[in-house]
Amino acid sequence: MANEDKKIFICDDDQGILDVLEIILESQGYMIFKEIDSTLLFNKLKEEKGDLLLLDLWMPVLSGHELINIIRKDPQTKKLPIIVLSASRNEKDMALNAGANQFISKPFDMDEIITSVEKIIK
Repeated sequence: MANEDKKIFICDDDQGILDVLEIILESQGYMIFKEIDSTLLFNKLKEEKGDLLLLDLWMPVLSGHELINIIRKDPQTKKLPIIVLSASRNEKDMALNAGANQFISKPFDMDEIITSVEKIIK
């Protein structure tokens, strides 16, 4: 598959969502890196040089919003495409203003995730 060299990071504090997204995106040929602890994500992004980040906004300790700010300030990661996934629809403006490329509300549609990922990664 053409997507095998594309690395997608998923950061969410819900293991079920991590697992579902991993299954869906691996079936499309992507290499998946999951992180449930948002405080560990940034260093992993710098080590692995991902092609895309799917990020939950509401997480304990370090929120998705704070993570986007950190990612966008670092020269190594500032161009990383970020899709924010959140159950709170009114967070869309906050996510996009912080530097997210796209916002998808939970519960999400699998086809919408695949289409959005493909559009950004191509």
